[in-house]
Amino acid sequence: MSKKKLTHGQLRRMKANHEKRLQRGSSTETTATELQDNLLGPEQEGTVISRFGQHADVETDSGELVRCNLRRTIGSLVCGDKVVFRQAIDANHTIPGIVEAVHERHSSLTRPDLYDGVKVVAANIDQILIVSSVVPAFSSQIIDRYLAAAEDCGIPPVIVLNKIDLLTEEQAPAIDKALEQYRAIGYQVYEASGRTGAGIEELKALLDDKVSIFTGQSGVGKSSLINAVLPNAKLLIGDVSDNSGLGQHTTTTSKLLHLPSGGDLIDSPGVREFALWHLSAERVSWCFVEFRDYLGGCKFRDCKHLDDPGCRLREAVEQGKIAQDRFNNYHRIIASLDEQRHARQFRAGVDDF
Repeated sequence: MSKKKLTHGQLRRMKANHEKRLQRGSSTETTATELQDNLLGPEQEGTVISRFGQHADVETDSGELVRCNLRRTIGSLVCGDKVVFRQAIDANHTIPGIVEAVHERHSSLTRPDLYDGVKVVAANIDQILIVSSVVPAFSSQIIDRYLAAAEDCGIPPVIVLNKIDLLTEEQAPAIDKALEQYRAIGYQVYEASGRTGAGIEELKALLDDKVSIFTGQSGVGKSSLINAVLPNAKLLIGDVSDNSGLGQHTTTTSKLLHLPSGGDLIDSPGVREFALWHLSAERVSWCFVEFRDYLGGCKFRDCKHLDDPGCRLREAVEQGKIAQDRFNNYHRIIASLDEQRHARQFRAGVDDF
């Protein structure tokens, strides 16, 4: 028996009631968590080390860690943010500190969220390390999604192939060819093994004096790489699921970790697919760096870059100037955009009540 479909009016009323409940709960919680000015010390500068719920761990310039609540005027706050905060004068107070303001970010890593639209994951990042691996199966399509996301955010990406100790002679030629196409268009590519230590010294040098973030599907070994470059981190390492072949999540909250070199590393929760439904097809095209010289030069303004006559991208592929694999992945991403947008709209309609 099919479930009775709700009318637009019913959905709208349910959503309004849901928002009212959230506002009442938020108002009560926020009032309870704020301190009077006379109970607070002077303003200080700090960095958000982690954020969870209505709280954040803020590190002072001297290295002290202070658990802070947020002023109701604070909107988005993520790991890596530079903030102004004040500590409670009474060290034994149940609220050790309050975040008063957030400095402007020089970069933000964002990803779309089914519930919140475009969501900031981390801030003030100098480079994104896109981790892939031999297990789960190597996928250039996943790498291209992350590269497009990095280009959209304006943060330089670096590709890292992990678990090279598991690379077989049969797999090596295809993976080498795939990685070479990224080197050819200017991306840095590193190969490493968090288990054997191969390539780890090169990774350490890459991380020197920068704020970096590791991204990639769960199970590719982000935590094992972080443990290798920063043994004191002691992050939990998950196995690959025997049933799904996918990695099991081991990181649940983003954390900023300090490297001996003076750089910082943000460990963020893994995502199994970096969706791009918030981008237009034109923006996705621009995010493929080797396409940029040809964009706008097609015979027709609305060229879909398929079998359209006079398509400069297609001509570049035929001439070997654009890799066929990258071109195929681009069209897979474009084809998935409407499907992902539809899934979000459907999910929003279900969860509004």
